[in-house]
Amino acid sequence: MSAPRIHVDQRLSAGEGCTLPVTAANHLRAFRLRPGDPLVLFNGEGGEYPARLEALARREAQVTVLAHDPVERESPLTLTLVQGIARGERMDFTVQKAVELGVSRILPVFTDKGVVKLDSKRQDKRQQHWQRVAVAACEQCGRNRVPEVAAPQPLADAWSGLDTAGQGLVLAPGGRSLQALARQQSHLKAAWLLIGPEGGLSEAEVEKAVGQGAEAVGLGPRILRTETAGITALAALQLLHGDLAG
Repeated sequence: MSAPRIHVDQRLSAGEGCTLPVTAANHLRAFRLRPGDPLVLFNGEGGEYPARLEALARREAQVTVLAHDPVERESPLTLTLVQGIARGERMDFTVQKAVELGVSRILPVFTDKGVVKLDSKRQDKRQQHWQRVAVAACEQCGRNRVPEVAAPQPLADAWSGLDTAGQGLVLAPGGRSLQALARQQSHLKAAWLLIGPEGGLSEAEVEKAVGQGAEAVGLGPRILRTETAGITALAALQLLHGDLAG
């Protein structure tokens, strides 16, 4: 069994001891770690830190940081996922798998056909929850950089933040295949991808995306669920332009 990976929001330095907070202690307890067992820490600032558990108490853990390994597992393709907010576990699944597939940033957006309604307090709670999902996905998949999950916002407010995010792509019935697009743009380095929620995107939203310079793309003849569409498109983009191509 490989050493568990734990994200900690604090400074780490090789050769020093440090105290991990209750959330990390609970995580280590779930792995049934005992003093002397190895673990790996990362704080999102680059690389990871092999460490050794020294003591595990109810509300904290004492560890010794052994070294700094500068390894990174980020894709050469910078991907921003603009995701129409879906219900409950579907959105969690999308965030989790998008992080595993190397997405750099996630923008949850309210769309014309979306059914999820959140007041400002619930928006803050959902953002914090989705960010924790992203952290857990990084712990699982080996990433040392945690993608940002932005605050939920109307799609109409998101366009200005996508101006420098690379080639725009919007999933729409009848759109070009990603493979055809790859033949036209074989050296894609950055892209943003707009996926609708359960009800899809409205025609006006697709037209607006195209007006912003996005290409309308399709994923074949079948209708995919929102959570399936997102991970399928991201996987295809990583295969065509990113690190799944080897």
